[in-house]
Amino acid sequence: GASMSRDTIAFDVDDRGVATITVDRPEQLNALTAETLEAIEDALGEAADHDARVLVIAGAGDDAFVAGADISHMVDLSTPEAQAYAELGHRVADAIETFPAPTIAAVDGYAFGGGCELALACDLRVAAESAVLGQTEIDLGIIPGWGGTQRLPALVGDEVARRLIFLGERIDATEAAEVGFVGEVVAGEEFDDRIDEL
Repeated sequence: GASMSRDTIAFDVDDRGVATITVDRPEQLNALTAETLEAIEDALGEAADHDARVLVIAGAGDDAFVAGADISHMVDLSTPEAQAYAELGHRVADAIETFPAPTIAAVDGYAFGGGCELALACDLRVAAESAVLGQTEIDLGIIPGWGGTQRLPALVGDEVARRLIFLGERIDATEAAEVGFVGEVVAGEEFDDRIDEL
């Protein structure tokens, strides 16, 4: 196994070849700054270098998977910086989608905006009962920028995707499973065991 920790993520590869990237900013509900996205990008490269057999993406703490882009970080960006940040998020989602082994999003808690888009880029999505998902960018007057406009309709169909994207609706784990957004819903106390089993 191998592990590394940066300020904002933890990365681990166990003896079975299971790589786990955990976004580790629980006080900020694991919201994504440029630094965090860069750390995820580096960890994806590390996981591939280790020939990981499967990759799990998770969020630290009990409240959130990834609550989205860090708005406090975005507010101060110049236009070129905002463009670079959008491209970085897009690149990370693409890197997850094209990762050479199967990827699992362990969605326990909030998955909004960019957090949803990272989950959408994974091959499989498992939700804890506590999960709440949404493409909430419309609340800021913007649309999903990291591929959600394409990946979400491919998963749930055009009508459901448009409603989620146009209206910014937040849906619970049960509804997310009903529309095909997640593949299964697991009780909180069994969640880690189920991810491990998968």
